[in-house]
Amino acid sequence: MTAPQTEGRLSGTFRGVLWLGTLPLAVTILLIYGPWESCGRAADQVSQVAQNIVTLQLFRQTNSIQIQSAQGEKGQATLINLNPHINAWYVLQLGWGERMAGEAYHLESVNPQTQSLMLDSSHPYGLIISEGQNKYICDLWGTKLHGPLKEARASGAAYVPLCGGRIYLRNPVKGHRTKIEIVTDFLRDEVPGGEKIVAFVRDTFFQYRYEKRAEEKVESKPGKGWPQKKTDSGPGPAWLDAKEAEHLVKPAGLGIEFQESSPNGVAPGTWYAAKDNPGIYVSVIQPNGIAGDILRSHRNVVSALDSVEAAELVYLVAFDLDRFDLKYSLGTEHPRVNWSDHILDRMKDLSLPGPDGIGSIAPLVSTGLIDPGDEGKTAATFTGGFKRTHGAFRWGDLALKNHGSHYGFMENGVVFSRLQPGLATLYALDDGSVEMKTWTEEDNPLLSKVKYARQNGVPIIMKLDPVTQISLPGPFVSRWGEGNWSGSEDKKLRTMRTGAGLQEYQGKRFLLYAFFWSASPSAMARVFQAYRCDYAMLLDMNALEHTYLAVYRRQGSNLYVQHLIRGMGEVDMTVKGQYIPRFLGFSDDRDFFYLTRKGAP
Repeated sequence: MTAPQTEGRLSGTFRGVLWLGTLPLAVTILLIYGPWESCGRAADQVSQVAQNIVTLQLFRQTNSIQIQSAQGEKGQATLINLNPHINAWYVLQLGWGERMAGEAYHLESVNPQTQSLMLDSSHPYGLIISEGQNKYICDLWGTKLHGPLKEARASGAAYVPLCGGRIYLRNPVKGHRTKIEIVTDFLRDEVPGGEKIVAFVRDTFFQYRYEKRAEEKVESKPGKGWPQKKTDSGPGPAWLDAKEAEHLVKPAGLGIEFQESSPNGVAPGTWYAAKDNPGIYVSVIQPNGIAGDILRSHRNVVSALDSVEAAELVYLVAFDLDRFDLKYSLGTEHPRVNWSDHILDRMKDLSLPGPDGIGSIAPLVSTGLIDPGDEGKTAATFTGGFKRTHGAFRWGDLALKNHGSHYGFMENGVVFSRLQPGLATLYALDDGSVEMKTWTEEDNPLLSKVKYARQNGVPIIMKLDPVTQISLPGPFVSRWGEGNWSGSEDKKLRTMRTGAGLQEYQGKRFLLYAFFWSASPSAMARVFQAYRCDYAMLLDMNALEHTYLAVYRRQGSNLYVQHLIRGMGEVDMTVKGQYIPRFLGFSDDRDFFYLTRKGAP
């Protein structure tokens, strides 16, 4: 079934028939003997050079036992809990005879809060899984010529349940790439000067195309919209100029339906509840309708808006953080962990494959797909930040620190690239709380509790003034190089952009996602100021596939998909008449955030 304009429909629980096989993994086994050993947490370890993704984990715990195969071959098993505070991901390494550099497997606990995985020398054929007073013996090797681990690896599926469904094996899979990404990745990776070709196409064809959309006249007329109910505990409305209070606009291209709205249009700055999706709200705004006190504020760091970005319609979605948990997943390909081509040559250590000492995440596996256990409770997905290619600084103070200050990211408590001071960071802790802030060295003690994190540049909004209720923009909002805002090579900052912000209103907290057809960071700052955000940052940019947001609602065995902008659905798939949404139904090469309903089965 093809996706209708406002919705795509996914029947049943169809997932991921598109996985395209596995890749061989070989990793040097860490020969660490004895009982569980916890690595040190000294502050100076944060700056140590890692040998691989495993040694990059400061809190890992490791134990090893002697093992034996069904054929009587002796060997060693090493189990590494990558972050015991989060307790979600493990690496199992098996070495046989003299082939100690043998097999490595990335395991994921289905219930990190209640399960613990361990090796026991009294059981040399597999794992012991403890859940409260119960213990389960899980044979993974040794009892068969081809044990469950090898069978699971050979399946080619991104997630394979093992041990009665108590753990998953994560397998390498090939993530989906759009035609645009196939071409741009090839040019950047294989063609000398390819980045200039990509920039030329982006700054001509795509910028022109989306600028025209931004220039489309917004249908607006006097009238009263459907007001937010007094009993509704939704986010706070935008601070608008008084003359805008009695106008309605028609949000062309909006793909999310409202629970209630006026047939004549919607009131700018007002939040409308999404249909049959409690805790999700939608709003639109034109920057030129924002209150004058905001537009006149902080002119020393925010540039005046040009006629296009001032008049364009901006689309926002808000998520009630009392109802949702925020999670993050790497794509199968991006972001990478090698050096960014964007940094100054003198900031690159040629003896290292990347800024953290690693050039690959092996033996870990990034699936570009939500965890199977989250499938039924996922309410929304949206794309993450810059690829590593542009995810570092070339100009300003940050370009001269920490190898160019590459953007950091973490998944399930595992550091893939270190969180760098001075960078805007969206993160979730092990208690489920969601925060945004500019990371500092003093925040490093939090690392053991950080479950998910993504950095992307510098802040658009730094804090809200509690007295004036006007948010303070970041100091680099109008400074192209120091903000690493990207855009065209001639320093024109206006392009398609998305951003995230946090708002606190009447004792509740909301995560805001904003989509701009063609805007500079200054226009983004004014919009987040209008919605009185405590913090805001840039996400991705330049194309609908990079700015994707979809919300989901379930009715029986059917899943209905709605996109913030209808054109975003073009990146989803239809296979044999079955509509399959990105991130939820098939692996993707790009990283993404997703929100799951608290308490959902």
